[in-house]
Amino acid sequence: MRSPKIRSPRPEDHPAAVRENRPCHDLTIPVRTKIQDHHLTRLAIVYVRQSTPRQVIDHRESTALQYNLAERAQQYGWPKDRVLIIDDDQGQSGRSADCRLGFQRLLAEVGLNHVGLVLGIEMSRLTRSCKDWYNLIELCALFGCLLADQDGLYDPRDPNDRLLLGVKGTLSEAEWHLIQNRMQQGSLNKARRGELEKHVLSAYLRQATGEVVMDPDEQVQAVVRLVFDQFAQRGSAMAVLRYLLQHNIRLPLRPLSGPNKGQLEWHVPGYSTIICMLHNPTYAGLYVHGRYQTDPQRAVGGNGTGGRFIAKMEDWKVAIPDRLPAYISWESYLANQQRLQANRSLFDTRGVPRNGAALLAGIVVCGNCGRRMHPTYKGGNKSVSYFCDGGYPQNGNDRCQRLASRDVDRLVAEQVLLAMEPASLQVSLQAAERLQNERQYLHEHWGQQLERATFVAERAKRQYDAVEPENRLVARELERRWEETLNEQRRLEEDYQRFQSEQPEKLSVLEMEQIAALAEDIPKLWNAASTSAAERQTIVRHLIDNVVLTVKDKSELVEMTIHWRGEYLTHHELTRPVARYEQLHDFARLKERITALWKSGCTTTTIAETLNAEGFHMPRGRHQQGEHQHTRKTVRKLIDEWGLSQPKRAQLDVLRARLQPHEYWLIDLGRELGVNRATLARWCRRGWVHARRLTGPCSWWVIWADAEEQDRLRRLYAFGRGCPGPEGSRYPKELRTPKSRKKVSGQ
Repeated sequence: MRSPKIRSPRPEDHPAAVRENRPCHDLTIPVRTKIQDHHLTRLAIVYVRQSTPRQVIDHRESTALQYNLAERAQQYGWPKDRVLIIDDDQGQSGRSADCRLGFQRLLAEVGLNHVGLVLGIEMSRLTRSCKDWYNLIELCALFGCLLADQDGLYDPRDPNDRLLLGVKGTLSEAEWHLIQNRMQQGSLNKARRGELEKHVLSAYLRQATGEVVMDPDEQVQAVVRLVFDQFAQRGSAMAVLRYLLQHNIRLPLRPLSGPNKGQLEWHVPGYSTIICMLHNPTYAGLYVHGRYQTDPQRAVGGNGTGGRFIAKMEDWKVAIPDRLPAYISWESYLANQQRLQANRSLFDTRGVPRNGAALLAGIVVCGNCGRRMHPTYKGGNKSVSYFCDGGYPQNGNDRCQRLASRDVDRLVAEQVLLAMEPASLQVSLQAAERLQNERQYLHEHWGQQLERATFVAERAKRQYDAVEPENRLVARELERRWEETLNEQRRLEEDYQRFQSEQPEKLSVLEMEQIAALAEDIPKLWNAASTSAAERQTIVRHLIDNVVLTVKDKSELVEMTIHWRGEYLTHHELTRPVARYEQLHDFARLKERITALWKSGCTTTTIAETLNAEGFHMPRGRHQQGEHQHTRKTVRKLIDEWGLSQPKRAQLDVLRARLQPHEYWLIDLGRELGVNRATLARWCRRGWVHARRLTGPCSWWVIWADAEEQDRLRRLYAFGRGCPGPEGSRYPKELRTPKSRKKVSGQ
């Protein structure tokens, strides 16, 4: 058997560099066979990346080594002008392609079939994620693009090269996990000792020894304590922000970067800043590690957060109490967190007091299902009610209950005012003390601002005095700065003088007397127009935990239980307005009573008066308050609905035979003339027709009208429909005056 004949490589099999007799150095025969002419007609891309900004600065040799890959591409045969270097991802981690614009640009170029070769110092420089790595391999295999690193050249279409590339990508990802785990364990071990250094808050300073202390600036400490004190008094982060803005109080800040890094600055407060201060446990002296964690499910592409979120307190990895100097106690911090959670506008939280008219918003509870009831408003604050959906949103059940807030709020307000009467003197003393302390702090804050402005002006003066007078280039700038500090000092002094004239440091005798007078007349203060709905809600929440409402069998009776602070309960019963008579708890007795009165021959007016006197009330009001009492019309409507008037209608045919000539029942005449019953009844009461009313059970109108009179009534009705205006003055006298009945009977 002959041995296979080995053919020497031809010149056309070699890459361009070999054909042109350029040095190829370490290029081997397999490399030359992988690079084809169609590869050389496209770009060669060199991808450069370092994982962190610190590596970019300190590990310059690695960066230089990656840039030198451009020469490797030229050795493979690519012209210098066809080699593209992508270094947009310097300082970016390779664990994901979401925030790496350079890697995304590389994928786009490969997908457009513009690339023949991709070079990286090693596969880990391209990516540390198998998902991104295999995505790149698939694109390169689809468009015939080669991959190269320090170890060799790979064709993704070749099974052996593809297997090797897959192993390299897996090792790269595993290496990243090992490095990350090693660094995290080291940081965690150091954090357990409380020695892992982090960025300190603006209210703290880190000394050269690594110890964290409070900022030695007295104004910084005072402002930070003020934020927590005002939150304890007002109970809302937004209320604290409004207070700071009202009194022009700024918050301290030490920038973490930039030209003023570490320098104390004063900035206008914002809502997010107040919230962060209230949530941060560092102010309570707690050293925390692992408060910010990462969840891949929360990651949103392109936002740079990588799923970073604030973990719950029980999920913190390290929590060392009393490790740092504290501005508030740990108990106060926990109370603040509970209050912030309750202030959230969620379906099961109380929320903050608002300007809605509902007094019990957030603290009223349904007695049927135990859920929190919520207020609804119609027409602004004119119509307010509390409602409970119960299981309706979840399983489609009927809504639990709904009732108007007017009677409930009135009863609760009465109970609150009764509870506050014995404490009127204490309320006045506490109000005066609180106002005095607040004014004293504000004056101290103004004094600290003036002291700081004076120091800055004196320092600017010393800098100006220290410069040589002949050096005008520097002296002019220092003189300008000195002038600016003097102007700022003068402005603060003028503002402080205006503040002193408006709010003296100590309360005057007249102010103390006004506070005492208002405290003695708490109901007047409660009902004053200057007292807002939010302030009333705040007072109620200080005294009451919650109010439980239970409607009895969907009737007008409501059971109310007030849970006072201190686990004291009071029970009350009230009547709510309902829509139908059938909802009244005494509906059966009411129906029986109306039937008995009607059968005894009483008129509807007499029945209405009797019902009002006996305490029966309509669905939409209470008789005790004189609201919506029974009237003749309401009784008549009930009689018609219940069918009690049918026997009278049967007697009508019997009585019709006893009528005199030209006499009609009102209903019959109305049908004859085409006039509605209400209009005819109104004419009867005004004397515009000859009419008489029967007495007894049948109190019907009997109207006399011959042919001439009927013609007048038709013209009267037609005139009223075509001539709008005040009734009684728009009709001519001849149409309103009936003709004499005696004259007709004499004829």
